[in-house]
Amino acid sequence: MSTSMYDEVLPRGERDGFGLRVGAIIDRGGEVLLLEVNSTGPIRLTHKLPGATVGPGESVAAALVRGVREETGLTVTGIRHHVGDFDYLSPAGKPVRRLHFAVEVKATGPILLSAHAGYLWVSLDRELRVTPSIRGILTAYKDLAATE
Repeated sequence: MSTSMYDEVLPRGERDGFGLRVGAIIDRGGEVLLLEVNSTGPIRLTHKLPGATVGPGESVAAALVRGVREETGLTVTGIRHHVGDFDYLSPAGKPVRRLHFAVEVKATGPILLSAHAGYLWVSLDRELRVTPSIRGILTAYKDLAATE
């Protein structure tokens, strides 16, 4: 798939009135990288995919590379597939679209966390502690990977 449409620099970091965020699916031999969100309360939070908010004057592809580097210390060397998107409202009530991509990285370690409690590599064949939206993205990725 061509990712050239994601190289467009977005003056306000948004498209079609939606703020944009990106998420990366990093695969290590059939396991994907999930990040553990910091929690100080009694509620067990879900895991998330590495990612970032697309900043003003930044392309989606550049935000993806930056987000993976900032959150994991890993270096993205290529974007393999656009896997899917979902929309939601931010805590401030603004519409956000989260775009997800399967990426290649230079190496799958070491993981250097900047803002998360931990990380884990998980098989997509087990029950995952992720939101329903992320579960849908990972199911789409699993289906896509099965056809490769």
